[in-house]
Amino acid sequence: MPHSLPQSRRGFLQQASIAATAATTSLLSGSRISSSSVAGEFHRNRTEVPRFGLVTYLWGKDMDLETVIRSCEASGLLGVELRTEHKHGVEPTLSKQQRAEVKRRFADSPVELVGYGSNAQFHENDPEKLKANIELTKQYIQLMHDCGGSGVKVKPNSFVDGVSREKTIEQIGKSLNEVAEYGKQYGQQIRVEVHGTGTSELPVMKAIFDVADHPNAAVCWNSNGEDLKGQGLAHNFQLVSSRFGATVHVRELTEKDYPYEELFKLLTGINYAGWILLEARTDPADKIAAMKEQKAAFDSLLKAATAKK
Repeated sequence: MPHSLPQSRRGFLQQASIAATAATTSLLSGSRISSSSVAGEFHRNRTEVPRFGLVTYLWGKDMDLETVIRSCEASGLLGVELRTEHKHGVEPTLSKQQRAEVKRRFADSPVELVGYGSNAQFHENDPEKLKANIELTKQYIQLMHDCGGSGVKVKPNSFVDGVSREKTIEQIGKSLNEVAEYGKQYGQQIRVEVHGTGTSELPVMKAIFDVADHPNAAVCWNSNGEDLKGQGLAHNFQLVSSRFGATVHVRELTEKDYPYEELFKLLTGINYAGWILLEARTDPADKIAAMKEQKAAFDSLLKAATAKK
């Protein structure tokens, strides 16, 4: 596990983080943005504006933990969701001492451990598989509690052949309630990624959350093509926006295949103040340069969205 930063460097980075936050607040002065969702409860360093961070899929999948943190520091993406089975090695198999070291490493950096990106899913028709996914989620909850994170991402992932949609939706919703109650005991939000064949459709997500009524279960918007179907982005956004949590996933903000300008307007329209996390799809040679480019795009989109509020 990585060693802690020297005091001088730690102090410098903390001051740099404070200065960056102040600069963003100054840039956006005159626009009142405060979280009206549950997101505000899950920040280490709360702000009144959305912040930009990284999901280690795909740009960070081959980085060890030290490299992930240093890359985020260098690029200004000051939050990270660590996806399971990546090179960073943060997994339930870590010992108590190793978990404490992960927590110290983030405490010594302006980069926040936003949470964990698991592959836990709750649509399985096999009761034993469903139980195993619930128990695995509980292990991730304990892991993030010990490492200093604030939540665990899970997902519905599909419908099941031969099982009615209504039954699967009810099962997913009830499973989310169970893990959300468990997560509450550890201060960990359950973030349900809008994901999967059929289950990524926003009317389906709304139906799942009609069952998953535990306040610690939250939607993680995922910027999918399905968001634009039916009555369009604004309508689908409103179906679930009251249940948003501390994380939103986006792809490369410089791509033109998704209406990010409209999404940012919708987010600022509900006073969203959580993390907007980059879940990139490409493989640039210089990851830090690419992250900096995305940070500039984020700042531009946020400035435009807040100017028009």
